[in-house]
Formats: sequence, structure tokens, C-alpha cells
Amino acid sequence: MRGGSATVTKDREGDVATLESGEKIQFVDLKKQYQRLKPLIDRRIQDVLDHGAYVNGPEIGELEDTLAQRAGAEKVITVASGTDALLIPLMAEGIGEGDAVFLPAFTYNATANAVIMAGATPVFVDIDPETYNMDPDHLEHQIADVVAEGRNFPRAIVPVDLFGLPADYHRINKIAEKHNMFVLADAAQSLGGALDGQNVGSLAPVTATSFFPSKTLGAYGDAGAIFSRDGDRAQVWESIRWHGTDPQKKESIRIGMNGRMDSIQAAVLLSKLTIFDEELAVRRNLAALYTTQLDTYVQTPKAQEGALSAWGLYSIVSDSREAIQKALQDADIPSAIYYTMPLHQHRAFTPYAPKDGLPQCEAMSEKILTLPLHPYLSEDQVMRVCDVVCSAVTRNSP
Repeated sequence: MRGGSATVTKDREGDVATLESGEKIQFVDLKKQYQRLKPLIDRRIQDVLDHGAYVNGPEIGELEDTLAQRAGAEKVITVASGTDALLIPLMAEGIGEGDAVFLPAFTYNATANAVIMAGATPVFVDIDPETYNMDPDHLEHQIADVVAEGRNFPRAIVPVDLFGLPADYHRINKIAEKHNMFVLADAAQSLGGALDGQNVGSLAPVTATSFFPSKTLGAYGDAGAIFSRDGDRAQVWESIRWHGTDPQKKESIRIGMNGRMDSIQAAVLLSKLTIFDEELAVRRNLAALYTTQLDTYVQTPKAQEGALSAWGLYSIVSDSREAIQKALQDADIPSAIYYTMPLHQHRAFTPYAPKDGLPQCEAMSEKILTLPLHPYLSEDQVMRVCDVVCSAVTRNSP
């Protein structure tokens, strides 16, 4: 590690650090992104205000077509949130009471909530300790247990592309095919990633993503999208997102919801797509710098062969997490823990907790720490973070 020091001052918002040069380290920096895109975003939003189609305006169709083309999907349907993007396909498949849906326990609670809201039973799966994604071996074990128990029927698998890295879809899709199960990819953190040259959005029959503001592609509020390799499925999703209505007869033909994305969010996302590839390249360069500097001090993220992460988050694993986080805090550098506990330990989900626990998920929650990573972070700032992390590990070593 290179040496050096900086004078730090406390920022009143508590999530940034001011260095001697006046630079600030932020966990996510949406202000700089907006300043860069301000003329385009402002014009796009003004267009919506001028035409007045705040719901289902022309921006919706334009965004859906653009996303489908980028991902190699047959069809994309935009929705009001990432949770809706998970729930609507489950509803469309008729997944509900008596059905078992398999998902990793090391993820955000929205994945499990969608399964339960659909009326199905979540079955939690352990993770690979290097990729942090669903462990296909344990997935097969959990499916076998559900079959043997006989109370629920294995219907669906919801892999999560944690921190931006695509799950092992080669194996997961084969497992699903063997058991005649539906695969719904949770790509809330991985838009822009790829596996063997195939983009996220086309790695599974159906993919859900979130456009929460901090994502690799973020709106200015809640929004999401569903990607499909089957255009017929998308027609059902369109109906469900509009209260289950048949647009021709104006009749409710199925149970639905108000799951529509508004036109202003689409306008923002279309603006951000103009620089999305450039931002992804910066994320990857900074992640590579982190890994080069930190790899001998902490466990850095690993990927399966052929996988390309979107680097939605950069997370390290260390027995010295408490010391590292304290050192970062003292230097006014933000960090976060994703996730402080696996889902099967949450009070809401304990009825679904496996009797033997999930050792990899549980161990990971004790050691993982996420560092700042966004396209407006400088290499000097990354080096500053690395200096603090490595010094903390060295001081905490026996």
C-alpha cells in the first residue's frame, strides 16, 4: 500500500469525508451524476410535463424497447418497483399456496416478501462463500428435502445476483429443467452484468430488476422492470400491472395491482442510459483497483468463470470487520453491512428457517463489509479507502 495522510473534517450529513484536496468520499453520489446529465434530464422531464401523460406516456414504451434491445430479451415490462417486478411474474405463473419457492437467505428481504405475498412458501438456500450467490449444491439438497417432506411442491427458483455478480445460471437452469421448475432471476443489483457474453436480463426465462436510486441504473424514486424471453408472458404482466384489466374490454380478467411505472421515472432512466456503459466501465476499473490493493489483506469478491459483474456494490470479508469499520468511521469514510443477518434469522421469516441453519449465510453476515463504489469516485479516493482498510487489518493482526 502507498503511504500518505489527509486532513479530514466531519460533514454534517455524516456520510462523506473531506480530504485536503477538498474531495469527498461518498457511498453513492447521485448529485454529481445529475449535474453531468442535468440538461438532458431536465429536458426529458419537461417533455413529460408538456405532453401531460404522466402514466403510460411515450417514454414507457421507449424505455421498454431500449432495455429489451440492450439485454437481448424478447420483451420488457416496466413496473412501479423492484418488488412488483418479483411479485408480478410469480402471480402470472399461478405460484401460490402449496408451492415452494427456493431463494438464497443472504439477500434483501424484498425477495422473500414477494414469495410470501404471492402465497407461496419460501425455502432458504445457503450461499457459495466466494461468490456470495446461491449454492447450486445446497439448492439440490433443499429441493430433495421438500420433495421428501411432501407438504409443498417445488415450483420456482429465485436466484439473486448479489452485489452485481450473476448467479450460476448454467447449473441453476439445469436443476430447474430437471425438476420442471420456473426460474425468476432477481437482478436488482446486477443490471449491466453478463455471463459468457450473455447480458443480465436474458440469463433466465424471466428476470426482475430494481431501479431504486442507488442501483447501477437508478430512477429518482421507486421503479423496476421485468425481462422475458417469452413475449406471451409479458402480455399477462401488462394486465396484472394495470389492475388485471383487459385493455380492450376494460374488464378485470385476473387479479392485479397498480404496478405501473410513471413517465417521469422512465424519462430519468432514458437519460441515464446514455452514459450507462461508461459508468459501468468506471465501476469495473475501480473494483479492479480495490481488488489489487486489498486482496492480500481481506477476502475480495470472486466470480465464476465467464461472469462479468456490474459491481452494484463492492463487499469484502474479514475477521477484522469491526476494526476496519471503526477505522473507516474515524476517517469519515462511509461503509455499510449488507447484510447484518440472513433472512432466515429475521423475525418475519423464522417460520421458514431450516432446522439445521445455513452456516455460510450466517458466517458471512458476521464478516462482510461494503465499501464505497460508484462512477464518480476517483482512483485517489479508492486508494485512500484501501490505505485505511489495510492499516486497520495490519493493526488488528496477531
